Amino acid sequence: MPDIIQLLPESVANQIAAGEVVQRPASVVKELLENSIDAGATHIKLMVKDAGKTLIHISDNGTGMSETDARMSFERHATSKIKKTEDLFHIVTKGFRGEALASIAAVAQVEMRTRQLGAQLGTLLVNDGSKVKTHEACNCPEGTNILVKNLFFNVPARRYFLKSDGIEFRHIVDEFERVALTHPDIEFTFTNNGSEVFNLPKSNLRQRIVHTFGVKYNEKLVPVDESTAIVNVSGFIGKPDAAKKTRGEQFFFANNRYIRNSYLHHAVMSAFEQLLPQGHFPMYFIYLTIDPSQIDINIHPTKTEIKFQDERSIYAILHASVKRALGKFSISPSIDFDQEISIPVIPLPANAEVHPPAISINHSFNPFGTKVEREKVMEGWFDRKSAQTEGWKELMKVTRNEEVQVAAPEVETIPMPELELEVEHGQPVFQLHRAYIATQVRSGLLLIDQQRAHKRILYEKYFSQYETGNRNSQQLLFPETITLGASDFSLMKELVHEIRILGFDVEEFGGTSFQIIGVPSDAPHQNAAKLFEDFLEQFKNDSAMLKFSPRERLAWAIASSTCIKHGQVLSAKEMRDLVDRLFGCLMPYYAESGKPTLFIFGLEQIEEQLG
Repeated sequence: MPDIIQLLPESVANQIAAGEVVQRPASVVKELLENSIDAGATHIKLMVKDAGKTLIHISDNGTGMSETDARMSFERHATSKIKKTEDLFHIVTKGFRGEALASIAAVAQVEMRTRQLGAQLGTLLVNDGSKVKTHEACNCPEGTNILVKNLFFNVPARRYFLKSDGIEFRHIVDEFERVALTHPDIEFTFTNNGSEVFNLPKSNLRQRIVHTFGVKYNEKLVPVDESTAIVNVSGFIGKPDAAKKTRGEQFFFANNRYIRNSYLHHAVMSAFEQLLPQGHFPMYFIYLTIDPSQIDINIHPTKTEIKFQDERSIYAILHASVKRALGKFSISPSIDFDQEISIPVIPLPANAEVHPPAISINHSFNPFGTKVEREKVMEGWFDRKSAQTEGWKELMKVTRNEEVQVAAPEVETIPMPELELEVEHGQPVFQLHRAYIATQVRSGLLLIDQQRAHKRILYEKYFSQYETGNRNSQQLLFPETITLGASDFSLMKELVHEIRILGFDVEEFGGTSFQIIGVPSDAPHQNAAKLFEDFLEQFKNDSAMLKFSPRERLAWAIASSTCIKHGQVLSAKEMRDLVDRLFGCLMPYYAESGKPTLFIFGLEQIEEQLG
């Protein structure tokens, strides 16, 4: 039988390796930005075209490379970061695997110009699918300048599975923000298709967060700062009133490297317990500084997952740090009675004489005496010791068999709707727990979820506006301005036409701001900017709707933001109207999640339960 195992061609092996490192244009941006930081750059420029599919251009003023190093940088497993196995446990740089440039060059056309500081000439290297086309001296600025063109040009299947430009661009923004937030001491600029997205000057961390996400974040940040022998915790958390219904800006960094860690996320979330409404998430920018030998970052190709040697201790320290920050700034009680509290010990002055504690003994007390004798002895004892013990006899007279009457606190009575209200055709209808509408039908008892039902009604109404072109907008007396992050602003520009059809009358207002001139006529009377933020967050983060078209997702998002919620009291007229409108829908029985909007308890089922 002939041998069948053989070595893969180098080009194929490189493309397989590229599949682990280069998943989309954002992966290229991340690797190249990190290379620039490792090179000691103080100013980094990023330019992309067509969400990185056509061009990714990064230039820096770092140390640059020699001619030999430039050529070696495109070889697999070639790196200047590690030389022996032990170095893997003391990594302080961003990159170390030696696969970034080799993987990128395997699936793109790469052009690199680099010149070392003080060198007369630089080096030009042109790679086309791992094949070196040009290698020569050139005149270029100090530092490194890399152009990545036509990503996945030689792997059409990979290119086919890329998402729309808007989605891919938002992934690039995410990677850019993660790198920029770890290095406020570096100046960054970012342009997309010739338009400036970010211009981040050198600053401190708080200023970097504000420059990245908007001025409104400045007043929402609460500093966290805790130093221990195991780990140092620093950064910022958001005030509870800045929490969102979906996961917003939540960042963990370990030794200036962005990481994902659900265990540590739970530590932060538990610190916010009883401070946030149900279903809301806080924002946080948490930086962990730890001995590199206590972590392993070499467990995932993207290096975003880290294994901590003492994860439980870090969890406890992080939880306590966040709780302390919330308490220190009077956001929550600083004392947690469920936790052990250390008592500060004041050191004695130098050369002070130490005396053992004195113990006073009541020699007259007889534990075997009668109750009257014990009380008499104790009365004299306490009267001599302190006047603070007055009334002790009254306390002692309360035995375990006596009842102590405690006045109950007054409870505010919340008005409830009448339990039964006559409707058309003589059918009663009532609201159950301010969440469900119940009414009689021929086959039994009908129970309707008021939130799901109203969401279904609004969804079909808003989605029909895309077909008819009829938009129902209510103009605001005073327009409101909303400032978005770069990613959200790009998303808005992509969807602004569809959003206007829903009834939001919005216009660009300079920078990354939009002015809200009108809102959907069915929208509840509330802050227009808050309504729009909720709508946008709902659209971005509703994972159940990702398989649907943008218009369907937008219709569901606005329906979710404006529908009647559980807990809202409805009048008889409102309940009748909701029931009628629900059964006028094309699909009245199910919500967008596939869960039912209603349920019928049949007469036979009721009789069976009641016996």
